Amino acid sequence: MDLINHLIPTFENIHLLGYWLALFFAMIETTIGIGIFIPGSTIILILGTLVAKGNLHLGDLIFFATVGAVLGDNINYYIGRKFGSKIFEKGFWVIKPKHIEKARLFLDTHGSKSIFLGRFIPSIKEVAPLIAGTVKMKRLQFTIWNILGAIGWSLLWILPGYFFAQSLDTAKVWLSRAGFFVLLLAIFLIIFYIIKYFIIKSGKQIFKLIKSLWKSFKLAIQQNTDIQKYVSKHQKFFTFLSNRFDKNKFSGRTLTFLFLTFVYIIFLLGGSMESLIKSEIITFVDIRVVNLMLLFRDSELIKFFMTITVLGSSKTIILITVASTSILLLSKKRTYIIPFLTTIVGSTVFAYLGKMFFHRPRPEFSVYLEKSFSFPSGHATIAVALFGFLSYIIIREYQSWRVKVNIFFTTLLLIILIGFSRIYLGVHYVSDVWEGYLLGALWLIIGISISQYLFSKKTINQVIITTKTKLYSYLIIIFTIFFYIFLAWSFHPTLLIENINLTNSTLDSPLGIFKSEQVKYTETLTGQRQEPISFVILAKNQQDFLAIFNSASWQLADIIDINNTYKLVQAALFKKPYETAPMTPSFWNAKTNDFGFEKANETNNARQRHHARFWKTSYTTADGYNIYVGTSSFDEGIKWGITHRISPDIDTEREKLFIDLKNTELIKYYSKEKNVNPVLGKNFTGDQFFTDGNLYLIKLKSTK
Repeated sequence: MDLINHLIPTFENIHLLGYWLALFFAMIETTIGIGIFIPGSTIILILGTLVAKGNLHLGDLIFFATVGAVLGDNINYYIGRKFGSKIFEKGFWVIKPKHIEKARLFLDTHGSKSIFLGRFIPSIKEVAPLIAGTVKMKRLQFTIWNILGAIGWSLLWILPGYFFAQSLDTAKVWLSRAGFFVLLLAIFLIIFYIIKYFIIKSGKQIFKLIKSLWKSFKLAIQQNTDIQKYVSKHQKFFTFLSNRFDKNKFSGRTLTFLFLTFVYIIFLLGGSMESLIKSEIITFVDIRVVNLMLLFRDSELIKFFMTITVLGSSKTIILITVASTSILLLSKKRTYIIPFLTTIVGSTVFAYLGKMFFHRPRPEFSVYLEKSFSFPSGHATIAVALFGFLSYIIIREYQSWRVKVNIFFTTLLLIILIGFSRIYLGVHYVSDVWEGYLLGALWLIIGISISQYLFSKKTINQVIITTKTKLYSYLIIIFTIFFYIFLAWSFHPTLLIENINLTNSTLDSPLGIFKSEQVKYTETLTGQRQEPISFVILAKNQQDFLAIFNSASWQLADIIDINNTYKLVQAALFKKPYETAPMTPSFWNAKTNDFGFEKANETNNARQRHHARFWKTSYTTADGYNIYVGTSSFDEGIKWGITHRISPDIDTEREKLFIDLKNTELIKYYSKEKNVNPVLGKNFTGDQFFTDGNLYLIKLKSTK
């Protein structure tokens, strides 16, 4: 970490080094045996973004990158002329003869222009110049196509970075917290896709390797003489155990796997219910996630997630169930129907019984009104049961590995989106959705078990699907899709978010706000105590509250969105000032902070700053003053590259903020009160802090 902090300042002089970095990384991008491990293209892309920020000149960067690419290719060409025949036979390091053969065939197919075309093809661009040198391609011919390819490659990687950074300036105009949320969602989908792609490409080989390793391990165990003696003494037990893993019987491996999964889910289900009943950590997370989602509420995202949530509505479920059953009847796949309907009915009934048993109210700030109880989520339950079973049918019927993996991941993504839509819309807690998933999985296992048992008892005959059957099936699917679109379009529940009206409670004493020991502290997402409250401020209105911080030269922090996050990263990376940088949210009484204030220190950069978080409470004093609570600390540096690290002495920062506020002469009166006993603790990122536990009670003058 110290090495990184030492190197980062060199980026301040990127305009001096950038061009030479471009030349170097472009050169080694295709140098045989090196370019595979060095992300030259990625570095060039990043440098392209710096052009948009004025750190580099576009034309100069393209020139240096092109020169580097030409040099790298010529190195390979020279190696090919001198040692090509030997490399062709034996390979070189990670470059195998098959890679060289692939490039040779490409060269034979496209002739000299393959030097240009190969520049844009991974695994070809590293070897094509080498082959050209080996076959003694004319140097002039090679050079012409090489320069054209290098120019094209440089433009291909520099311009996207440049235009992307430019587009961010445009995006700053409209992207808000909702845009930041969409970005996180996009990143999740990209990671999701990468995992799916990896499993499609390499999953079979990995499973074969695991299977091979298991066979070798099993064989080694069986050949061990001590094991053989032990098995002979307990033959009945090991015969029973062997039968439980017989892949040719339903009562063997299939039933064993389903039973173990069933038992595991039962334990998870029971643990979640116990936590809910005892109001343990899961309940703390529930309330805080609901409040956190309020930060990212947006009208367009609400519309999107309402469209998703309709997939789990009763009308859509009946529609899909009827349509699926009809297709199974037409396709003569009747064996699936009883298990399918059992899964749907069982999960629905048990979700209803769970709601009746727990009587858990819905979250307070839901987008629209739901009339049933909250725990468990019926949408999450039926999503796993219905879409999970349909996925099982398709995976069982198709032989293609690609189809199986695509169906599995598509179903998984759909289930995740339906569950998350319930959390985003505020109609369910996280534990409701999680419990719904588990309950749905329980009935999915029951349904699959019944299905597998029925198939084990009958002879499977090959069913030929006629063109007529396919046509009817497609028509049913198209009708189902259009009817779902109609249901989503016509789903207009009465919105509640515009009607939220918080009534304030009146307190005789401002410190009466601390009705329990827990509310004397800020909290983590899971409800663990962090820094104790160090300020209680009384203000007639929000204008007075904001005014004193403004007079004290404490800036109101920007909201968290793509634009401001980008500015913060840039400022932290290059040690530039950003006096209103956004802050990570913190919790008090399960709510995220309403205000963040900060003040630059003598270094005047985004890595270090004085900062404070405040919450507007739902309490007022008897004389009509609103009550605000808050904490303060000093950010002394960057941690993990993504968040700030606080100084452990938070009392010094408390005194700093108090003096600044006092010097404004906007304080009517103040007193220093005991809040908690001296504390030595940690915040949610593990930073230690210590405090004497005192707080300042401050009453502000009215500015009117």
